[in-house]
Amino acid sequence: MKSFSPLLKKISRLRVLVIGDVMLDHYIWGDATRISPEAPVPVVDIARDTWTAGGAANVALNIASLGAQCTVAGFVADDEAGHKLREILQAKNIATLPTPGTGSTILKTRVLVQHQQLCRLDRESPPAAYQFSAPQAKTLFREAIAAADAVILSDYAKGILTDELVASVTKLARAAGKFIALDPKPKRRLRFRGLDLITPNRRESYELAGIEPEPHTPYPAAEICRRIHRAHATQNLVITLGEDGMLLSAGGKISRTIPTAAREVFDVSGAGDTALASLVLALTAGAKLEEAAHFANAASGVVVGKLGTATVTPNELLAYVAHQP
Repeated sequence: MKSFSPLLKKISRLRVLVIGDVMLDHYIWGDATRISPEAPVPVVDIARDTWTAGGAANVALNIASLGAQCTVAGFVADDEAGHKLREILQAKNIATLPTPGTGSTILKTRVLVQHQQLCRLDRESPPAAYQFSAPQAKTLFREAIAAADAVILSDYAKGILTDELVASVTKLARAAGKFIALDPKPKRRLRFRGLDLITPNRRESYELAGIEPEPHTPYPAAEICRRIHRAHATQNLVITLGEDGMLLSAGGKISRTIPTAAREVFDVSGAGDTALASLVLALTAGAKLEEAAHFANAASGVVVGKLGTATVTPNELLAYVAHQP
């Protein structure tokens, strides 16, 4: 962990293309000291509003924050949320590659009272409004994939990533010799095979493996890794296990488990995006899987210590690991 400086220097020379469900995260911060006379619900006195990029766009923010160049491809409508999202990405020097669609910009609004989330309000169109054909994807992404060192498919099950699009992007990336990773949402049952990395969480790993979790039984790590590899032939599998750290697997066999680096957890929003971005950057920069996992684990440890969807900078990461026991 003390050798991250050389890795960060290599990362600063990388270019990454992120393709997936971009969205705008809106936070309403306030306090609630009384109950509404209209219904038994709290009345929130709003103190301030903040906005940041979410979903695949948050993966892009994490990549840029760690020093690499990034282009993000996703649907951004000509609406108020879309204009705000473009401003946020442009401010971080993230290039955007708009994808076809007819929906609204995906917007998630979280209401926080005394730093606790009270509720979340989602505005989005049906998945069909964000989908487009594989031939369109081939035309749209060919040059961007050729210019990138790595490609990340960030699926939030909103509609952009389909079997046809994943197959088309995978074929282009493979032909160009590019690293390709996927953060899956198994409830959509995307077909994919032969990727360099996938990063499901604990629940998603059960779904990918086709195993129903049983209460009060140990996590069947070996069986899950074996089944996922058999179904998807992914070179590297990293399962994020929350407070239990990260499970690393290669070739369907368990490599090891990395304990969590987090000292204090305020908010897990976006931690998976940070882990995905960090793993891809480290592996593309030449790190072995275990070193990449330590790097991603430390980056996630910084992020969960912040409120709201957040990112980590190289200086924050180096300061964090310097204080690790």
